[in-house]
Amino acid sequence: MLAIAAAIVFGIGLLFELLDVSLGGDFGSTAFLLLGLLLLSLHQGGVGTAGLRGSGAWRRSRR
Repeated sequence: MLAIAAAIVFGIGLLFELLDVSLGGDFGSTAFLLLGLLLLSLHQGGVGTAGLRGSGAWRRSRR
């Protein structure tokens, strides 16, 4: 889920860069880049995973 959020943030940052949009202050396309990288690092670190029993535990069927 965090990887999807990172992709959305990267897309918004790219649009702001291409359209030369500034939100004022120091919050620009670089801030979106850093926020996207933060979300990707959290995703790679395992934050927000689906189950507590290990990776892929939610995919297995119960009998």
